[in-house]
Amino acid sequence: MSHQSTFNSRDLRYKTPYGAVASGTPVQLTLRPYRQEGFSYATLTAYYEFQENRAVTIPLPWCGMDGNRDLFSCTLETEGYVGLIWYSFTLTRIDGKMKQELGPFQLTVYDNQEVVPSWFGEGTTYQIFPDRFRRTRVPDPTGMVGGRWVHASWQETPEYRPDQNGEIRNRDFFGGNFRGIMEKLDYLHNLGVETLYFCPIFEAAENHRYGTADYDCVDPMLGTNEEFSQLCDKAHQLGMKIMLDGVFNHTGYVSRYFNGDGFYQEAGASQSESSPYRSWFNFIHWPDQYESWWGIYSLPAVNEHDPSYRAFIFGDENSVVRRWLRAGADGWRLDVADELPDDFVHGIHEAARAENPNAVVIGEVWEDGSTKMAYGVRRRHILGGHCDGLMNYPFRNACLQYLLGGDARYFVEDMETLRENYPPFAFYSAMNSLGTHDTPRILTLLGTGSDCRDHSREWRANFHLEPDQRRRGKELLKLGAALLFAFPGSPTIYYGDEAGMEGFEDPFNRRTFPWGREDSELLGWFSRLGHLRKQHSALRRGNIVYRAGTGHILAFTRSYEGETVLAAFNTGDESATLPLEKQEWIHLLLGSARLQVSSEGHILTLPPRSASLMLLLTHETKHL
Repeated sequence: MSHQSTFNSRDLRYKTPYGAVASGTPVQLTLRPYRQEGFSYATLTAYYEFQENRAVTIPLPWCGMDGNRDLFSCTLETEGYVGLIWYSFTLTRIDGKMKQELGPFQLTVYDNQEVVPSWFGEGTTYQIFPDRFRRTRVPDPTGMVGGRWVHASWQETPEYRPDQNGEIRNRDFFGGNFRGIMEKLDYLHNLGVETLYFCPIFEAAENHRYGTADYDCVDPMLGTNEEFSQLCDKAHQLGMKIMLDGVFNHTGYVSRYFNGDGFYQEAGASQSESSPYRSWFNFIHWPDQYESWWGIYSLPAVNEHDPSYRAFIFGDENSVVRRWLRAGADGWRLDVADELPDDFVHGIHEAARAENPNAVVIGEVWEDGSTKMAYGVRRRHILGGHCDGLMNYPFRNACLQYLLGGDARYFVEDMETLRENYPPFAFYSAMNSLGTHDTPRILTLLGTGSDCRDHSREWRANFHLEPDQRRRGKELLKLGAALLFAFPGSPTIYYGDEAGMEGFEDPFNRRTFPWGREDSELLGWFSRLGHLRKQHSALRRGNIVYRAGTGHILAFTRSYEGETVLAAFNTGDESATLPLEKQEWIHLLLGSARLQVSSEGHILTLPPRSASLMLLLTHETKHL
């Protein structure tokens, strides 16, 4: 007999309520073995991990039958607890000779004392790498931090070769700026974008700006602090919000705080042991040996437990977190969130909410955020009061596997695991994407089927998809984008993916936006998806129920307050069919799927590598 026939944590007949629960919620657990198995009693053992694995054993008394199944049931209490509970069952026959052990199963218990703003997960997010989106002039880098230089031509390839010292210093800039972004706000609005997420904007020596030089100033190549606020105002007028990248685990070697190259007049931690910033850094041997992010000398790690650093980042009234929300930002994305102490993240969260109750904090975590371990500690990222959502790399991984020929059941299993483990606020506020500044371009991955790491860096720098590769890549990208926009959480576009940009890993995934050379077919598709996401509450807030998930076929519905949208996908090389109820459906996408209507039932035919979004017509939706 299958153990799942005895207990299934995703079935309300076995466990209620579904999934993660708010602290204080009693959880009803029921075992349903077949009568013929002859079990007479059962026990549950639960370990409260965040209370030093305190163990509780609870009997499950027999409480009746359901058909040919015995029922054993108990209640697991969560009062006064926040964290993970791992629970297992033991079933025993009356003679004690045969036992069945089930588990362990995960129960996430979260703090539900505050209302998490829902705006982020509902709408489309657009990620901008500021130096590469749009420029209004070729800037003069003279006098700017870092000894940078500027590409004269917008179309050039970013520098990827090591310098004479064998280093890739990322000091080549293209000069993207705030004015350029402001000129394209209508473009972004027409794409259906509701949140602009910027990679770091603060003064920094490198073009990626992940080694912050000065948290008080935007990088002068981007513009001024005042221009940033103007950008926020203009975006707000169009109904768009702004999310900033908070890089608080490390600063730049070239920075006001470390001042490794002496650029700043005030003595930094590397110049003087009496520097006000000295305690921010962990020196193994002052001044030349210090802890750094992943051993990269140009990114000295900060001591997040230092009181003055904490006050500077989030503790003070005029802290970095609060000041930039006051300047117009609406939220923060935390770089390497799992390398920040939990109480540091909590402090950022508290400061953000104090400044703006509607501000959100999204964390960069690459795995299942409910079970994430870092530095030997289980993280509290999504247990309430820390991150409101996470970058959903598990979605990207499952989506890529499916798009490249994997069985749809693995996508369903991986995503249902997240839905079960995550508090609802975190599942619906996830930052979902097909690609970011840290991954190869999605079109290139789908067109080639791999990241081609077996080829030289020179080969990857000069690679362009062949026509057949690009055609196939576009078909799969359109399918993947439809899945992205139909799934719970914020569909996030990495700038230029909608325009057909190609490229392998950094810096080839960070080329300049191809203004005037966009792929109009992809652009139209993304725009349509963005507006569907904006218009349909089922796509913004709806639950998810899977209708199919085997082989190349994946289908689910999203439903909310009387509106239902069906999303169906076929990654195969042959057409596939999906039976539907005898109800009235209308196409939302101008794709090639066809609906055959008959008195016996409807059949949706999905051509190879295609997607369909359909709206169920009801009394309510007919009047939309």
